[in-house]
Amino acid sequence: MSEGTPSSAPVSDTEAYAPTDRTVPARARERASYDRDLVHAILDEAYVCHLGYVRDGAPVVLPTLYGRVGDRLYVHGSTGSRPLRMAGGRHGDGPGLPVCLTVTHVDGLVLARSAFHHSVNYRSVMVHGIAHQVTDPEEKRTALDALVDHVVPGRSRDSRPADARELAATAVLRLDLGEVSAKVRTGGANDEPEDLALPHWAGVVPVSVRHGAPVANHDLPPNVPLPDYLAAPR
Repeated sequence: MSEGTPSSAPVSDTEAYAPTDRTVPARARERASYDRDLVHAILDEAYVCHLGYVRDGAPVVLPTLYGRVGDRLYVHGSTGSRPLRMAGGRHGDGPGLPVCLTVTHVDGLVLARSAFHHSVNYRSVMVHGIAHQVTDPEEKRTALDALVDHVVPGRSRDSRPADARELAATAVLRLDLGEVSAKVRTGGANDEPEDLALPHWAGVVPVSVRHGAPVANHDLPPNVPLPDYLAAPR
């Protein structure tokens, strides 16, 4: 499967992120992009990210929900979780936690005539940075609303917000989108010329996320209507 690569230098800070040594891939450089709109679109469409960090000298990668507010990502967890404790002291004033956060969509299975050239079509984002624990109450509420709305837009306004006890039990990490890149692969198989006559099917099997019909909770009163944001096709 091919890697992504850097594009040309950004036109302006509002249009593209600046490439760095960590965001310029070694292979298939033509597939990398630093376009802000593309990065945000890939992030906004996914549900789960993978958060990588080093614990006791060994790498750890956690799948978790996240939310985006402008050029900032938020992830949450228990106040007792290891990465959230490592990201800040008792008052969130620690040095922060070096992390790498990734998001990937698989858009197609690419079948080639040769085993070597099989691949997938994908869209991905990789973010490097220092995660800090959020301690400001207003920012924390904004982050938690963003996490809820990331899963279902509009849901934070249609649910009870966290109370004081729940806020005290929840920690939030902030990661700025500064050192970030997108990688995208599209198209069919890249077979070798000498393999084109082989009697093996080649092409792309599309992959997409489908949402089923909402299923009401067993204890939901029958007079509670289905919200419009769930009734519309997603």
